[in-house]
Amino acid sequence: MAVTIKSAREIEFMREAGRILAEVHEELGAFIRPGISTLDIDMLGEKLIRSYGCTPNFLNYNGYPASICVSVNNEVVHGIPNRNHILEEGDIVSLDAGLIYKGYHSDAARTHAVGNISEDAKKLIAVTRQSFFEGIKLAKAGNHLHDISEAIDDYVSGFGYGIVRDLVGHGIGTQLHEDPQIPNFRQKRRGVRLQAGMTLAIEPMINMGGWPVEFLDDGWTVVTRDGSLSAHYENTILITEGEPEILTIC
Repeated sequence: MAVTIKSAREIEFMREAGRILAEVHEELGAFIRPGISTLDIDMLGEKLIRSYGCTPNFLNYNGYPASICVSVNNEVVHGIPNRNHILEEGDIVSLDAGLIYKGYHSDAARTHAVGNISEDAKKLIAVTRQSFFEGIKLAKAGNHLHDISEAIDDYVSGFGYGIVRDLVGHGIGTQLHEDPQIPNFRQKRRGVRLQAGMTLAIEPMINMGGWPVEFLDDGWTVVTRDGSLSAHYENTILITEGEPEILTIC
């Protein structure tokens, strides 16, 4: 496993990539409302990314046909935007987005309420978000990678939710997906020792029901096997000698 350590110059590029992506997410979040299509979200996302002089890193990645992954309700990740898929009051929608700035990638995801949603859905979104922050409490130089996984698992399991196992976080830098893979559930081994200069995309994907998922025939969309709601929260972070730096939050 070759985990790259970023130089000071590379870190500055990744900070800017993260800052821009955070602003894109803020604007996309403000756009969410009943009556818009998932394609409307994708079109706005691509326009925003390009307005900053950046490139959408999901577009055409291994053939993915859009700039923003838009996943609704029981769709876990990689939902393909569609002009006929209209958001309705009470839905939840996960937006996974990334961009390239001067050759360096950023990656982040948020789950949003569409209008008024159930208390159960609100709780799922909140727990998923907080699980990220519980995980990065352990994201410090000298700790081990799977300390993060264990912390996420310990927090989420207390709510009885399912932690997706088929999809995990990852390293990030000059490539969207770099080593190491970062599970969101407890591992038997400790994983690599964290070092300052590592950049990681931590992304809990949490189901209201069980953890198993299925891949649809479009080759991309992942859904919960039991049809339960799913939420997603992700940021690109930098490991430092002290507390981790979150690169994709305004």
